[in-house]
Amino acid sequence: MLFTRREWTFAVAGSLVGAPLARLTAQSKSVVTGVRLGAQTYVFRGMPLDQVPAAFKATGLSFAELWSGHVETAAAMGATEGMAREARRELLRTWRTTGPLSAFEAIRARFADAGVTLTSYDVPYRDDWSDGEITRSFEIAKALGVSVITSSAGTSVVPRIARLLEGSGVKVSFHNHSSIRPGEFATPDDFTTAMKASPNIGVTLDIGHFTAANFDAVKFLDEHHDRIHAMHIKDRKRDQGAGVPFGQGDAPIVAVLQRLRDKKWDIPAHIEFDYRPADAVAEVTTCYEYCRKALETR
Repeated sequence: MLFTRREWTFAVAGSLVGAPLARLTAQSKSVVTGVRLGAQTYVFRGMPLDQVPAAFKATGLSFAELWSGHVETAAAMGATEGMAREARRELLRTWRTTGPLSAFEAIRARFADAGVTLTSYDVPYRDDWSDGEITRSFEIAKALGVSVITSSAGTSVVPRIARLLEGSGVKVSFHNHSSIRPGEFATPDDFTTAMKASPNIGVTLDIGHFTAANFDAVKFLDEHHDRIHAMHIKDRKRDQGAGVPFGQGDAPIVAVLQRLRDKKWDIPAHIEFDYRPADAVAEVTTCYEYCRKALETR
C-alpha cells in the first residue's frame, strides 16, 4: 500500500461549478498525428499532488492518467506515524468509502486549470478491498471525469470486479507486469481470460513490461485494440531486462505509436518509466519528443 509516500498538500476546496469556459475546453496540444500522448502521474512520484499539474504543463503534455498513490497519502487520510498496519488499512478503507467526492472534482479542476485532461484513474485492486471500496472507486472515477480505471491487480479479483461493474458506466482496464507467475497479469492469456468475464473489462497494455516478458506488444495491439483502453509507453530490455530511457531498450515504441496513428485507434498513450531520473520533468519532456518524432516520421 502506497499511502505514506508524500503528504497531500493539495487544497480540495472548490469544484467545477462555475468554472471558466477556457478551463473546460478540451485540450488537444499533445495530440500528434491523431494520437493522444500523455503520461502516468507516477513519473512525478517524487512530487506531491499539488505540483503535478504544473509539471505536466512544463512538459507540454495535456493528458494524464492519475496514479492513486498521489491521492491516497497519509496526510489525506489523517494517518499518524507509528500507526499499526491494520489500523492504517481500516483508515484507508474508511477514507475511500466516505471521503467527499468534491475532493476529486477539485483535483480534476486543478489539472484542467493547467490544460491537462485526465484520461483514467489508476487504483490497485486487491482481495482485501471490500465491495464498498470497489464501487466507490467507480464513483471517484466519475468525479474525476473519467470512465476508465486502470489497475495493477491480481487475477483473483476479476470475478468480483466483473460483477460490480454491471451498470456502473465504468470500464476496468487491467495492467500487466513482467513477472510470469500464478495470479499476476503478465501474459496474453491472463488478459484474454479476464476479458471473458465482462465486456466492461479491458487492458492497459504496458509495452515495456510486455517486452521484458518476451511477448509481442504490436501483435497483441493488433488483435485486441478494441479492448485496450490505455497504453503505458515504456522501454525495457527483453528477458526481464531493466527499464531504460526511450530508444535504448527492446520495446517497440515507434511501431506501437505508428500503429495507433495509421489505424486511427484512439487509445491514450501514457509515457511511464520506473527508473528515477535526476530531473523528472526533463526526462518526460525528452520522452515526449521521442514519441512526437516517431509519430511525425513516415
